[in-house]
Amino acid sequence: MTVPRIAAGLATMALALSCHASENIPLSAPDPSDNYVVTAATPGQEASLRAQVQVMHPEVLPLRVIFVPHWKYLDNTRIWHLHLPTGYTSAMFTHLASRTVFIDQDRYMGGDWLGYWMAHELGHLVTNSVREEDAEKAAAKFRKRLKGTARQGDL
Repeated sequence: MTVPRIAAGLATMALALSCHASENIPLSAPDPSDNYVVTAATPGQEASLRAQVQVMHPEVLPLRVIFVPHWKYLDNTRIWHLHLPTGYTSAMFTHLASRTVFIDQDRYMGGDWLGYWMAHELGHLVTNSVREEDAEKAAAKFRKRLKGTARQGDL
């Protein structure tokens, strides 16, 4: 390897390191069990969500979890043609094709609420089904894991 190539390689590496440092992006590989993006959540909401998803340990993770204001949540339900069975309401929903969970920020009711309903949304992903009954059946296993951890005082 020639000196100019070595110098160019070192300069490229230094530039990459400085870019990562200025963006506070870790250079280590992400934990595969935590490989999804959480957008527009408070630090507490994100920490609670990640801890609960880790405990539930679903076979399929979302790619994105997006907290949105109520008006945007309603717009997303319209765009994605969300249809709810009679008697159901919605404070979060999953778009299966993109593996994205949308959470209505204005209806957020704390960590326990988040874990309970996130289990349902993970149920949709694991079963790859839009049916509420399928999601609830899968969610029961996730809620049981959360309850066991809560008894131990870990969450």
